[in-house]
Amino acid sequence: MLREVVIMKQEFIEVLHKLLSRLQNSGVNWVITGSTNLALKGMSVEPNDIDIQTDEKGAYEIEHLFSEFMVKKVVFSSTEKIRSHFGGLNIDGVKVEIMGDIQKRLKDGTWEEIIDLNRYKQIIEVKGMQLPVLSLEHEYFAYLKLGRQEKAEMIKEFLRLWQKI
Repeated sequence: MLREVVIMKQEFIEVLHKLLSRLQNSGVNWVITGSTNLALKGMSVEPNDIDIQTDEKGAYEIEHLFSEFMVKKVVFSSTEKIRSHFGGLNIDGVKVEIMGDIQKRLKDGTWEEIIDLNRYKQIIEVKGMQLPVLSLEHEYFAYLKLGRQEKAEMIKEFLRLWQKI
């Protein structure tokens, strides 16, 4: 069954097109994650930014490929709950966050293993674009690990409605 994008500003669609245009033949392994992914999958969320997940090498390659849009150089950074090679772009007024080799802290205090993006990557078609996104099942567990229960429950309910969980 085909699902339509529920809420997606035109400027986000245009920035997704720019990202895809530069990244599709770059060799960078990347996916769209977070609220933009949820909106692309048909959930009723309005994203404030576009989150790109990749590996460490990919984060620095994206920084190079989009150097004219860089507002925050990619650097390794860590908080209590998450660590990654983080960077930031601003493309036509849309904030794009880059996360390379992201890890979340587990309840026992250790860091989860870096995931193989290809294991959870899906390709969806939106406005004629073939966009790489993370599976909603993976997003559900990621939000749980970050303690974002409300968002996780929203995903779980959406998946239940579509008979996927």
